[in-house]
Amino acid sequence: MRNCVYPEGYSSILSLRDTQRAIKLTKDTFQVKLAQALNLDRITAPLMVNKNAGINDDLNGVERKVHFTMKEIEGTAEVVQSLAKWKRMALYRYGYEPGEGIYTDMNAIRRDDDCDNLHSLFVDQWDWEKVITREDRNIEYLKDTVRKIINALADTNDLLKERFPALHTEISRDIFFVTSQELEDMYPDFSGKERENAITKAHGSVFIMQIGDKLKSGNKHDGRAPDYDDWTLNGDILVWNPVLESALEISSMGIRVDKAALLSQLEKAEALDRVNFPYHKGILDGTLPLTIGGGLGQSRICMLLLGKAHVGEVQVSIWPEDMKADCEKNGIVLL
Repeated sequence: MRNCVYPEGYSSILSLRDTQRAIKLTKDTFQVKLAQALNLDRITAPLMVNKNAGINDDLNGVERKVHFTMKEIEGTAEVVQSLAKWKRMALYRYGYEPGEGIYTDMNAIRRDDDCDNLHSLFVDQWDWEKVITREDRNIEYLKDTVRKIINALADTNDLLKERFPALHTEISRDIFFVTSQELEDMYPDFSGKERENAITKAHGSVFIMQIGDKLKSGNKHDGRAPDYDDWTLNGDILVWNPVLESALEISSMGIRVDKAALLSQLEKAEALDRVNFPYHKGILDGTLPLTIGGGLGQSRICMLLLGKAHVGEVQVSIWPEDMKADCEKNGIVLL
């Protein structure tokens, strides 16, 4: 169900033209700082993949993919939902070694997303993936990577405020780490989103770890596909958004499944039939490298740093008519 928030008395800090200039500066700056911090090369990426390859992201496993048949090619193509699996195969194809990685502009369509301040049918991310060693598959390596990402974001924010002095977003470099179970123990009577808001308001920047498996309560903090992140070595980066007075998830990321984690999680998800897909076979037989990776929302980062109330202020998409009318009434100018 759609639940759009319209902050009282809201107006954009930047004009439309300065907004576009600031979006470009944000994207140009952050991707360079991210690549430098994580040793990533920029590569090109697909908008569509073959359905039978099993490499499209299943997200929570229930979202419908946009698909179509082709004139000269047999089978069905799907518009990507993310590139979590494709990137790992690309690292193998291109011969990347431990400590090296890739990033790309990922454009996707998620037809089942509810449109609101943070969600659009159009998704744009920096998808990134990096080869690691067996010894790197631990919590400390994950945390170190998260710290590098939050510092790249804070550096970008500092530059933006130099160029556009009216901006006043604050990014805490001292990111707080907590597991989803620890969070449930802290706020047992809260929903997952209520916990995220409480902990992020308290700390500014938070990384919630170990998402996907059931908690002691029998519930999940949030859903995760069983075949890309290792649910014991993953998490979400959240930053407090003062405009909306809520936590803003800017990244879902993690150390990816090895053979043991893949089989365990597929069994829990009742999806063991996927072992016949080429991607899954590559993990099970050790062909594909061990990796860490994730996605960073381009539009979400822009709306955060530019002090926007709605993702439609920094990206062009299709919105419900009633939402467009309500945005106009409340000082939100959709692109």
